[in-house]
Amino acid sequence: MKIAIGCDHAGFPLKEAVIAAVKKLGCEVIDTGTNGPASVDYPDFASKVARAVAHGDAGRGILICGSGIGVCIAANKFKGVRASIAHDLYSAEQGVMHDNMNVLCMGARVIPADLAPKLVEAFLKASFQSGEERHVRRCNKVAAIEKENFK
Repeated sequence: MKIAIGCDHAGFPLKEAVIAAVKKLGCEVIDTGTNGPASVDYPDFASKVARAVAHGDAGRGILICGSGIGVCIAANKFKGVRASIAHDLYSAEQGVMHDNMNVLCMGARVIPADLAPKLVEAFLKASFQSGEERHVRRCNKVAAIEKENFK
């Protein structure tokens, strides 16, 4: 699976650990930047990852900024993107299993560096539990909201 990864300047120090974790799991990385600590605008990089996921160029995406909030908000502006912050293992896995999350957002100023690879693993190893009617029903309702509002 191809994984698009992007960050702003605050997320940059964590990005290499995330890339290493993705590669360790046998996935291909699409690195959308940023590539240094100079100040940049998070929407520029969130949109690159979200676009890759929305257009099918990447199966999933990972975004990192200071809190995870800014990139999450920006990524969710794209049709077909279901981005969420996950700063604990349960949320990283459950977001995929129950809510079909396809973009993991993390805050580099919130989580310890040694936790990020574990969150990535939980996110990438999880799969949507499409056999459970309640989760499918709920995801279909979210898709209907998206369809109504992304005309």
